[in-house]
Amino acid sequence: MDDTRTPGAPEPHEAVWETLACWRAERRRFVLATVIDTRGFTPRKPGARMLVGADGATAGTIGGGAIENLVLEQAARLLASGGSSLLRRHLTQELGMCCGGEMEVFLEAIEPAPRLHVYGAGYIGRALATLAVSCDFDVTVVDPRPEWAGDGRIANAKVECRDPVEHARALAGRDDDFAVVVTHDHAVDQQVVQELLRRPLRFLGMIGSVPKARKFALRLRARGFSEIDIARLHCPLGVSIGAQTPEEIAVSVMGELILIRRGARADGPTPSLNDTLFAAREVHDASQEAASVMPASEERQSSHDPAPATRTPEGDMP
Repeated sequence: MDDTRTPGAPEPHEAVWETLACWRAERRRFVLATVIDTRGFTPRKPGARMLVGADGATAGTIGGGAIENLVLEQAARLLASGGSSLLRRHLTQELGMCCGGEMEVFLEAIEPAPRLHVYGAGYIGRALATLAVSCDFDVTVVDPRPEWAGDGRIANAKVECRDPVEHARALAGRDDDFAVVVTHDHAVDQQVVQELLRRPLRFLGMIGSVPKARKFALRLRARGFSEIDIARLHCPLGVSIGAQTPEEIAVSVMGELILIRRGARADGPTPSLNDTLFAAREVHDASQEAASVMPASEERQSSHDPAPATRTPEGDMP
């Protein structure tokens, strides 16, 4: 291959690292291809790298010709599926190149850290944000209370002392963004949820009980949201682990976020708001049927609704 370069231009490996840092900052998806082993005559040696962007842009080279075309094809597949792969080819016998050697190239898809917007910097919000940072989420916490949203309160997370509704309204949401609503006020929860349902988020969850979920669904319908819209809101939030403390609840919520992020399946599905309401209706219908055949004396003793089963407390802790 021709190794001539413009005087003063960065070395190939320098250009790759500069581009990699730039693409990471821009939250672009790309594949990093690295030559890890060679035998005989080959256009590049171990350590040569190449970046392939989701838009087809490239930086660096692993040698050109048929081997590079094969790497570009494999990179396109990885950008669709994620993960990594290993290619090993004899350049002459398998690809018809004149070099006569063998090359082994490792390819890995580089995904930007998913953004997590946490509305509420209370005990649960702070615990969740801290855990999410350690799980490689790009975390922003929003709370209007200076005493809760002070600098340094949540390490390595961006904290904005700002009205949550205004933030949600201005959010340029992406289809790989996550959002969790854990504010200290149910009315604020309602307004934030309404704004976020208009954004193409990957996941939207809210801390709350079954009665709270039921009320929110009724209000959302009254405001013109469709059943499909309402089904996007996950409430109650988190996986069932019997969580009680803010930190345990954060683990429960984080478990659900990881399930969604990795495309995994839980032993039992995490409910959307519609799932919760369907279950609540079944309980209600069963209780109504039982009441229709219950003696009057027993009906008077059973007039109070049982406490709803929830996986997380209703609302954040003050």
